[in-house]
Amino acid sequence: MIYSLAFFLLLLWMLGLITSYTLGGFIHILLLIAIVMILLQVVTGRRAP
Repeated sequence: MIYSLAFFLLLLWMLGLITSYTLGGFIHILLLIAIVMILLQVVTGRRAP
C-alpha cells in the first residue's frame, strides 16, 4: 500500500514538474512524507502489509 502511494505521489510530482502546474508545496510535502515512510520501513526491516 505504501509503495503504491509513493509511486502515485512521485508520478504526480513529475507531472507537476513537466506541466508547471502544482498545488504549491503540498505535493512536495506529501512526496517527502512518502519517501521518509519508505526509508523508515527499509531501516527497520519490516515488510509492507
